[in-house]
Amino acid sequence: MAQSASSLDRASMPIADRPLPDLITEIPGPKAREHVKFDEEWTSPSLPRAYPIVPVRGLGMAIEDIDGNLFLDFAAGIAVNSTGHGHPAVVGAIKEQAADLIHYSASDFYLPIYAQTAAAMARIAPMSGKLRTYLGNSGAEAVEVAMKLARHYTGRPYIVGFLGGFHGRTYGAVSLTASKAKYHAGFNPLLPGIYHAPFGKVEDLKWFDDVLFNRLAPANEVAAVVIEPIQGEGGYIVPEDGFLQGLRELCTKHGILLVVDEIQSGAGRTGKMWAIDHWDVEPDILLAAKGIASGMPLSAMVARAEIMEHWGIGAHGSTYGGNPVACAAALATIELLEGGLIDNAAVRGEQAMAGLRTIMGRFPKSVLDVRGKGLMIGIEFADPKLAEEVQWACFQRGLLVLECGKQTVRLCPPLVASASDIDTGIRIFGEAVEAVATHPSEIARQAAAAGAMHEGEVAG
Repeated sequence: MAQSASSLDRASMPIADRPLPDLITEIPGPKAREHVKFDEEWTSPSLPRAYPIVPVRGLGMAIEDIDGNLFLDFAAGIAVNSTGHGHPAVVGAIKEQAADLIHYSASDFYLPIYAQTAAAMARIAPMSGKLRTYLGNSGAEAVEVAMKLARHYTGRPYIVGFLGGFHGRTYGAVSLTASKAKYHAGFNPLLPGIYHAPFGKVEDLKWFDDVLFNRLAPANEVAAVVIEPIQGEGGYIVPEDGFLQGLRELCTKHGILLVVDEIQSGAGRTGKMWAIDHWDVEPDILLAAKGIASGMPLSAMVARAEIMEHWGIGAHGSTYGGNPVACAAALATIELLEGGLIDNAAVRGEQAMAGLRTIMGRFPKSVLDVRGKGLMIGIEFADPKLAEEVQWACFQRGLLVLECGKQTVRLCPPLVASASDIDTGIRIFGEAVEAVATHPSEIARQAAAAGAMHEGEVAG
């Protein structure tokens, strides 16, 4: 499809002056299709691309692709761009720090901004008492270091994760992951000493006494329980009230560390700084990444001081962890979160949920559930094919969303979303659901022709 003069004019305009979304070519466009071919020649085929979006620029809620198309971003780089794209406060902090010092390893030297970021993370962590912080590069790294620390501190061998949980793809993290069997396929033997419990219902807590402690591993040999307060890649599953409180009581009773993985659910996404805050539960160890640095690679493990101080010099470290530029982004991000973005996530989340429940009422055979907190929202469909087709239909209409779980589409937009952004996104999402519900074969044909229909396994 040739670009019209008006399309060319719009493509040359600043992003802020264009409507959102604003599609000026077919989707995907010619440059996007060309780049996908180039990418597939050189990059690892292990990368699970969701659909052929080729982003080159971003501003606020907008992503511009290589063809000049403008998309409304309700995926946020898998819940990473918490303050939107190119927030001036974050960009300013990055530029200022990069001009002073791009890198010096905090693992071997006393980097000032590392300690400042560690103190800031301890201040906002959902635990009382003296805390200490370790900084890494990614969520999976934070999970790995927590597993090491838990075993070192307790002297116990076993760690418990949950069915449906996702914690990363490095060996320890993927061993703890149990959201999809394909993440384990071909990589066994995995890390030993890992068990997986049922997630989410108060009744499920009986598994610990009836199965784990009674038949598999005594309670005094379990080092830690690692849990996402709201499961992310596993389907945006919200636990029953009482489940997390009961788990805390069980861990306290048996001297087991409670490790809360807030990599996706934290940094204000649920309308509170941490998802665990919705249940007034204090963990022993907190894991953060994704949205805490607005897109810069940074993760944090915050632990009670007596736990962290158990290990000594050389027990763990990282060349790049706590990189000064990433730390600068994190400090700016925390200030923005506390300055109003967390509150905005709560309000905009209620607005989005109301609109989505209306869509569910219109298409009850297709949409089975709408769930979540703040701007961490999952829409469950009647089968996996419907979820994938809705994801594609949204992409075709200029809305970026992302599947998770078996048959769920997640909405995790930047926390800067306005009321108008939410209205537009929910309207487009409703149009996509209607198109799939009324013309499923046509949507499937379009997606298949673009090579976008596959066994979804977008992680994170």
